[in-house]
Amino acid sequence: MKKETCKFKTSVGGQALMEGIMMRGPETIACAVRKPDGTLDVVQEPVKHYFWQKIPFVRGTCSMIDSLITGYRYLMHSAKVSMGDAYEEEEPSKFEKWLTDHLGEKAENFFMVCASLVGVVLALGLFSILPTAIVTLVGKIVPLGRWGSTILEALCKVGIFLLYMVLISHMEDIHRVFQYHGAEHKTIACYEAGEELTVENIRKYTRFHPRCGTSFLVLIMIISVFLYSVLPWGNAALRVLYKLLLLPVVMGIGYELLKLCGRCDNVFTRIIRAPGLWVQRLTVFEPDDSMIEAAIAAVTPVLPENPEDGKW
Repeated sequence: MKKETCKFKTSVGGQALMEGIMMRGPETIACAVRKPDGTLDVVQEPVKHYFWQKIPFVRGTCSMIDSLITGYRYLMHSAKVSMGDAYEEEEPSKFEKWLTDHLGEKAENFFMVCASLVGVVLALGLFSILPTAIVTLVGKIVPLGRWGSTILEALCKVGIFLLYMVLISHMEDIHRVFQYHGAEHKTIACYEAGEELTVENIRKYTRFHPRCGTSFLVLIMIISVFLYSVLPWGNAALRVLYKLLLLPVVMGIGYELLKLCGRCDNVFTRIIRAPGLWVQRLTVFEPDDSMIEAAIAAVTPVLPENPEDGKW
């Protein structure tokens, strides 16, 4: 019988951007973006450490919020760099000018927080409130019962999620972002295998990785199906409220499972991470060599001198 093992995995992770990649290591964040002239713009900053990062289950929700804000900030940075003069030519709205005049340098942070909140609200509406609304409407036409309603809600949630991913993956700009996503995964896989980070070495590795934001979203969705199955169906509004209150619990459990699946390789973790790896076929595409070069430029500054310092 094959012995179950826990393989060494690094804490290095990343995010695909517009024509670039952001990588995050134990102590440094680096971002490499392809400029219009073909060269790479690379910026770095130190990683901020917080007390909640050592608190199991609590760190899941906090990490999600921190990742949203940081990710949006670098996404905007990549847009500015990759578009060059074209980005500067866009005329800001009167509201943006007013905020800049009154808030100064804080205006950009305000925009980032607002954009992150809008994204969260839209996600909650699309993947949480909408399925409940659909089941409630169907229940008024056809008696579903408790488990019928729960199963239909789960199917609606999965269906909406997959349809959304399929639709955005066919958008040209998003498709390129998903290719950079593949470059990020392949580069990290090459580093974890202990090989030199070259385009030739990286190209041969798989584009799928268990520690992926897509896998985290899939885990949250699956956990929510089971956890929300015990919630009452008597009042749709009350059910939505309960779901919102339980969301931090769902994210906390999902985060801990994702860490386990990224660190350990056994039958249990392979079963848990399988759905996320399947869905990555919609969000992670094969990159070209220029994208891999950007990934190398982004990951090199964040790698710890001693690999043990970056153990996850």
